[in-house]
This record gives sequence, C-alpha cells and structure tokens, in this order.
Amino acid sequence: MTDITDDIAEEISYQSFEDDCKLLGNLLHDVLQHSVGNAIRDKLERIRVLAQSACVMRTSGIEDMADYLEKELASNLSNMTLEEASTLARAFSQFLSFMGIAETHHRLRNAQDAEKVSKSCDSTFNQLLQSGVSPDELYDAVCKQEVEIVLTAHPTQINRRTLQYKHIRLAHLLEYNNRPNLGREDREMLIEDLVREITSIWQTDELRRHKPTPVDEARAGLNIVEQSLWKAVPQYLRRVSNALKKHTGKPLPLTCTPVTFGSWMGGDRDGNPNVTARVTKDVSLLSRWMAIDLYIREVDHLRFELSVNKCTDRLSKMAHEILAKEALSENGNGSWNQQVNWSQAKHQNQYNSALPRQLPAGAHIPPCTECKDVTEYPRLELPGTEYMPLNREDGKASPSQDSFKGLTVTTENLNTTNSGSPQTTPRAGSGPLSAQRKLFAESQTGKTSFHKLLEPSLSQRPGIAPYRIILGDVKEKLVRTRTRLELQLDNSPIEQDPCDFYETSSQLLEPLLLCYDSLQSCGSGVIADGRLSDLIRRVATFGMGLMKLDLRQESGRHAETLDAITKYLDMGKYSEWDEGKKLEFLTRELKGKRPLVPPSIEVPPDVKEVLETFRIAAILGQDSLGAYVISMASNASDVLAVELLQKDTRLAVAGELGRPCPSGTLRVVPLFETVTDLRGAGSVIRELLSIDWYREHIIKNHNGHQEVMVGYSDSGKDAGRFTAAWELYKAQENVVAACKEYGIKVTLFHGRGGSIGRGGGPTHLAIQSQPPGSVMGTLRTTEQGEMVQAKFGLPETAIRQLEIYTTAVLLATLRPPQPPKEEKWRTLMDKISEISCSTYRNTVYENPEFITYFQEATPQAELGNLNIGSRPTRRKSAGGIGHLRAIPWIFAWTQTRFVLPAWLGVGSGLKGVCEAGHTDELRAIYKEWPFFQSTIDLIEMVLGKADIPIAKHYDDVLVSESRRELGVELRKELSTTENYVLQVTGHEKLSENNKSLRKLIESRLPFLNPLNMLQVEILKRLRNDNNNSKLRDALLITINGIAAGMRNTG
Repeated sequence: MTDITDDIAEEISYQSFEDDCKLLGNLLHDVLQHSVGNAIRDKLERIRVLAQSACVMRTSGIEDMADYLEKELASNLSNMTLEEASTLARAFSQFLSFMGIAETHHRLRNAQDAEKVSKSCDSTFNQLLQSGVSPDELYDAVCKQEVEIVLTAHPTQINRRTLQYKHIRLAHLLEYNNRPNLGREDREMLIEDLVREITSIWQTDELRRHKPTPVDEARAGLNIVEQSLWKAVPQYLRRVSNALKKHTGKPLPLTCTPVTFGSWMGGDRDGNPNVTARVTKDVSLLSRWMAIDLYIREVDHLRFELSVNKCTDRLSKMAHEILAKEALSENGNGSWNQQVNWSQAKHQNQYNSALPRQLPAGAHIPPCTECKDVTEYPRLELPGTEYMPLNREDGKASPSQDSFKGLTVTTENLNTTNSGSPQTTPRAGSGPLSAQRKLFAESQTGKTSFHKLLEPSLSQRPGIAPYRIILGDVKEKLVRTRTRLELQLDNSPIEQDPCDFYETSSQLLEPLLLCYDSLQSCGSGVIADGRLSDLIRRVATFGMGLMKLDLRQESGRHAETLDAITKYLDMGKYSEWDEGKKLEFLTRELKGKRPLVPPSIEVPPDVKEVLETFRIAAILGQDSLGAYVISMASNASDVLAVELLQKDTRLAVAGELGRPCPSGTLRVVPLFETVTDLRGAGSVIRELLSIDWYREHIIKNHNGHQEVMVGYSDSGKDAGRFTAAWELYKAQENVVAACKEYGIKVTLFHGRGGSIGRGGGPTHLAIQSQPPGSVMGTLRTTEQGEMVQAKFGLPETAIRQLEIYTTAVLLATLRPPQPPKEEKWRTLMDKISEISCSTYRNTVYENPEFITYFQEATPQAELGNLNIGSRPTRRKSAGGIGHLRAIPWIFAWTQTRFVLPAWLGVGSGLKGVCEAGHTDELRAIYKEWPFFQSTIDLIEMVLGKADIPIAKHYDDVLVSESRRELGVELRKELSTTENYVLQVTGHEKLSENNKSLRKLIESRLPFLNPLNMLQVEILKRLRNDNNNSKLRDALLITINGIAAGMRNTG
C-alpha cells in the first residue's frame, strides 16, 4: 500500500502476511475485550464485517448492494457516541499500523537472500559485466560514486517517536515468531510479549500534545542514525565490498564511501521563523556530540576485542610513547627529558588506558548479528532527549538537569566513567565552571585512589597489549572532545591544546588505520576485517558530525538583506535594480578584498537573523555544514547575493579571530521550484558560469563542481504532477548542457517528497528514469518525514535502501536510460503537458469556488492541530493555494482518498492527444521510454489508492450544495484519468502490473473505509462545535489511522 513497495521486494508471501495480521488482530481483539468490554468490542466487529461486506460487493461489481451497505455503515457510525467513535478510531488505526508493520516484515523476509533479490549489488554487478562493462570500469565507477541522502524535517511523520519505537519492537517480535526452531514455551513467551506490547500501545496517547521544536526534529534524525543507520552502514558496505571482490577481484577500499548523509533538520529556515542561527549552531554541535559518543562506544568494544599482542614496530613505538606520556603525567607532569623506567611504566600505566574495567554493553553479541539484535530498546543517550534515568531510591525520575541555552541536557549524559556508561550526578558541582575545572583536572592529574583500588595487582596484570593502549589513547581523546563540545554548547570558555581532542575525521582515522595495517601485516587480517574495519568505515561515512547540515533560505530574504546594506551605504535599493545592475554590483564586490557590511550597521531583526546565520556558517565551516540552498531561486543574482554575503561575513569573522575561518566556503545551491523557474534554470546556470569570477570560484573552491537543486513539491502544486514531471526532466537536460559547455561537472539535488504528488515513489524507478547524463556517479536527494522511518527505521530496510541507491546510480551512470527516440515524442509530451497544466490551473487557481470547496471537503484546516512539525503550514499569512505549503495540500487530499494533486489534469491531457489519433504512439512511448513509463506507472499507482465513493461521501455530507457540482466534475475527471491511463498502458485493471499492491489495498479497506466515514461524521460535528476538544482529538486519531492505511501523508 506504500509508495515504496517495489524498492524492497516485488511480492510478499501473502499467506504468511495474512497469518501475522490475523495473529495481531486476535491479540488486539483480546486487549480490547479487557480494556473496553465486550459490548463496544462487539460493536466494532459489526462495523468491520459491514465494511468488509460492502467491499466484497463493490469488488464483485454489485454496485447497488455496495451502496446500500455503505449507507448502512454510515448510519451506524453517525449513531455512535463520542466515546464509541474514539474507541473505533483508535482500534482501527492501531490495526492498520500493525498491518503496515507486518507488510514491511514480510518484504524484508523476501529480501534476505541478497544474491537472489533484484537490485542487489551482486545481481547488478553481474548484469553490468554481462552487458559489456569491464571489471575495471565497474570497480572505478563504484569507488568514485558519491550519493548523499539528505534527511529533512518535513512534517509528514505522524506517529509519535514513542509509538515508532513500540512498532519497532513489534517488528522484532514478528521476526522472532518466524524462527523455525521455536519451542512451545518460547512461543508462549512470545505471545505474552506481543500482548504486552499491544497493551502498551493501546494505553499510550497517540497524539502529540505540543509542537516539536527544530531541535526536537534534529534529535529525531539523530535517533534514526543511532537506532538503524549506525548498524546498517557497515553491513551495507560489506555487501558492496564482497560483491566487488566477487566480480572484479578487488574489495571496496576501506575509506571509500559510496553513500553519505546530510540533514536539513535545524538548518532549513525557509518559511520557518523557529530555525534561528542559534538553533543551527546547537544542532550542529549536538550532531558532533552524538558522533563522538557513538565512537566512544565502538572503541570500548574494540578495546575488549583487540587483545592481540603481535604488532608492527611502528605501532609498538606509538604504544610505548603513550605509556611514557602517561608515566610522566602520573609523576606530576614531569619533563619529557626525564628517564623513564620502561618496565614500571609498562606495568603501572598500560592498564589505566588499555583495559576496559567492565565488558562493554553487548560484548557477547557478534558484530554480524547487531542488525538483528532485539534484546534492548534503542539507546537514547544524547543531550536533550526526553529520557530520564531512575536514580533515586523511590524509583522516580530525578529532576537533576543542566540547561544549555536552547537545549535541555540531562546530566547523566555529561558525566561518564571511562567505560562510557552514563552516571547521574547531583546538581551541586555541575555547570560551566565545574565542567571547566573537571576538564582541567583530568588533563593535569593521574587516576584517583579510588580508581586504583579497582585495578588488579601487578602480579595479575597481563603483558603489554599494544592495540588496547592505542585505543585507550583514542578513547581519552574522544572523551575530551565530547567534553569540549558540551562546553561549547554551554558557551563556556575553552582552553585546550588542539592535540588533546579530535577536530577532523582524518585525525581519528590515523590511529585506527595504523591498527588495521598492523593487524594485516602480522597475519591477523581476519581480525582487522571485523569490528575495526566497521569502525573505520563508520568514521569515513559519518565523519565527525554524522550528517552535514545544509542551510536553506528563501531568495527574497537575501534581497531584503542587501536592501538594508545598500540603503545604509546610500547606494539605493538593491531589489529595485534590474538584473544587469545587480550582477555588476555583486561581481565587483566579490572581486574586492574589503568587507562590504560595516560593523556599526543597524538593521531590522529579520535582516539581522540572516546576517547572523552567515556568521555561524563562517564559524562552523565545511566540517559541520554542507550546502547553502536558495529556495525560490530564479536569477543568477540570487546565487551571487549569497556568495557575497558569505564572503563578506567570512572576512569579518577572520578579522575578529585573527586567523582564516575554518575550512572552505559552503556550496551555494540554487533551488528551482516553480514551472517558470524550472524553464529558466539552464539559462541561469549558463549566465553564472559565463562570469569569470564565479567560474574560477567553482573550479578553485568546489573542485569544478556545480550543484543544482530541483523541487518536486512546489512545481507539482504550481502546474500539476504531469507538467511538473516533464518540466523537471527538461530543466535537468538544460542544466547538464549548460555545465557541459563550460567543462563543469554537475550534481543534481532532487527535492523529492514521500507521496507521488510531491515527486515520491520507488527510488530505483525514479533514478532509472532521469535524463541521460544527469546522473554521472553523483546524486543528492532528500528523504522526508514518514519516508525516513519507512526506509531507514530498521537496519534491515536501511541496508536494502542503501544498496538500491548504489545500484540505481551505478546503472544510470554506466548504462543511462534512453532519451526520446523521436522528436515527435517530445512534441506529444509538450501537448499533453499543455492541456494538463491548463486543466489543473483552471480548476485550482482560476475557479473562484475551488478554495472554499477544498476547505469544506477536506480536513485541511484541522491538520495544523496535529503538532507534527515546527514550521507553519503557510509561507505567508495570506490565503489561497499559492501560499499554502505543498505538504498540507497533498496531506488533505490523501485523507479524503481523492488524492487530487497527483492526477488532476492528466486525464484531460491524455484524452486530448488520444482523440487526436496518437493512442498507438503513446503506447509505443510507454513501452520504450523509461521516463514516460515511470510517470504513467506512478499515476496508475495513485489511482489505485483513490476511491470515488469515499470522496463522494465527503462531498455529500460536508460540502455546501452550491459547490457540490464542482465535486461531480472532479470525479468525472478522475474517471477519465483512469480510463486513459488504462488505454495507454494496455492494462485491463488499475495496478494490473502490481498485483501485490492491489491485494494489499483490498486487505486494508474493511478498516480504512469506516475510518474515512467516521472522519466525515466527526468533521460534521466539529464544524458545529469547534471548541470541543474531545471531538478534535477523535478527528486527529482518524487522521492518524487514514495516514497509516494509506502508508503516506504529504
């Protein structure tokens, strides 16, 4: 039922899926009997049976009986009390979530055999070699591949994080249930565990009561890394390496990272006033803190495992140097010229840094089983989480907390033993001053007497363990690095020798690679290729910050900032200049060596915030930040304006620091979103590259690489899905051509959402249908909202998704898809697009009744109460579709099962071309052109989810009689679209080429249809009693349930 189904596996074992659904349904049935009683439970069962009967009648073509049963169903729902309605909404919503969990579980079961599953590295590499690609060409393409997956905080994840974790537990239990050797007692215990989880879910409030802050959203992204990606990345890279070695004879280089990760969480300020410069700084530091904390845990495991004595002379020398340094520290910071008793130093000090005092958590679990470990809940140990340890005798959560400005930090995360285990401390002695004293004390003294009591006597100590000594030193540096970040978060003064902490990933990699090379040289390669190689690959992939943070701001905000500057300098108003004058001014200032903005300038708060953002960017630099994305970009001056503000701020900050700013300038990425801007994208890039300063800047500072982002959401809302898809295709062709003219490489950044209406759909299909030459080994793409959890929430799904990205980009690079064979194909696409766009805009923007119809027929106005995102639903307070964000636009229509934005206009476009006698040509284009085929297939997938009777029910009950005719016309357009899509594809029924999807849709309807009808009834009541909080809660529960049933939101 989800838009990503064929990314994981084409088919599932439907019988096994049904068995699991039946098991979960029966257990939920028992929980309901215990929780709400037999009477309400039986009433819910009658509703389900009635809905299922109606579905059977409609599927069988007995429309009159189906209509009668649905009217009876609506009548029963309208007679329910509010308490009964809320219980039904919760029960059916929970079961739809359980069905989604079971579906994902069974898709993963089918994907476990990596050699047999489609789109795996093994099968794709073999396919390419069979098609004539040489082993060397294949090897180079994989090693040079650069894919960056950017996680965003777009408000489409409807489940609370608490419920997401409980759902993960259910998924693990289903996996356990499939073990063939499960005995009777084990199965009984499993059922008890399932009942406990389902009871816990039932008794948990499914609604968010407060809006998340941008920092909360960033924590959610970091949790995805910790609970899934951290485990998945090494396993994924092993698959790539093993497949490469099998087919080319060479493994993947240890520090090669075909896939990395970025984030917009805490950096996307486009239309979100809650994302400030301070938030960006805090989120960046928090991400670095989390990375260091995860590395500390891994080093603990390695220190336990690497008990090997044999090493190279180079590693032995480094180990003895560390021991000598520790001996001097123990003796009161003596001079390095003092004589050192090597025997005494070896025996007295190696244990301090080398040997863990206790086994690290999970030391009994082999690394290969980490992705399947179900023994623990995900660890949530980072500053500012909601987790509160029990550390009082009465068992209540301790309130002891330190408060970083902008972050709430539990002290249990700031005070650790050498093993990295969290230890809570009282408030006394906490705070910036005590933390600074602690840092100073740790650097100046040896171990305390208490610590020495924990150590074994000299006679019990083993001989020198060189790897443990090296890793002990690595851990000490990591701990100091983590403490330093905590002080930075607290804005405390820091005086620390750069040698005492890690600043870059290359510094951390150096001792790890030294250990790896030593093990390989000494015949212990099998050990080196275990947990150590996994850690090295994690460092190469995640760096020192897990995910580099992009900054995003709307182009108009930069123009306002330059307005304030030019006005202050008596130069006029920048925004009133023509494009030529803007470019002349910007180019002149970029070539200059003096700052443009005077330190004494006074500007409005909005402008000050923009300038402060550039200041934070200059301080953090490329090690923490990724790209600066300009939304609503339309001219070359939009890019140069950001380059100038960036350059000017860096000059000012360098002057204050007395040294150059850290690392290089950020990449500046124009985001073309509207149809007009997409059509001009190639010209804008061409004009930019024609400017000598800019072209030289790209070559010198960005390795001759231009990045361009294309937006799927706003283009779809602007012109409809078909026109947006075609304009995006042509825009990419034009951008690639413009860069090629100037010898500049290009990386296209795809701003895709989760739903089809916002450019979503199967990853492999989307990449394989891009224009030839647009994916040349590099790709950036967003993963948003509920898609982040769906694709990367479990290690197993994450591994498959990463593999799919790698193989899809590899195929698009080495065997790019075919362009249109004939120019006539383009002419037909233009004609379809023209008619489609006209129909769409005439309905959405030109019909004065549409906006009111939209507000009446959907729960759009009520979506803001979901508290699923930190940003407002509108960019500006003005009404109309234009200022409404794309997510609530899609979300609202998905709730009513009309899914209008994904298909409106398509039917008219196809009809116009078919009636002109081009039906056979369209069928040929569908079979031979991947882009057109994927576009039509995705529209067909959406049509399979749409439901005309349900959409009509919303209109009949909620829409004013004077506007119902508009609904009739729209439903006719939907039928027209279905008819002509089937004509073009040659299918007899929708989703005929995806029977698994159709069967899954049908299995959900007995629960989904009553939820839609109940939502209509609650909306009707709520609009007559707007202040009824219980009605509002009931409505939000139906929204959650329908989103679970549709498997996406916006």
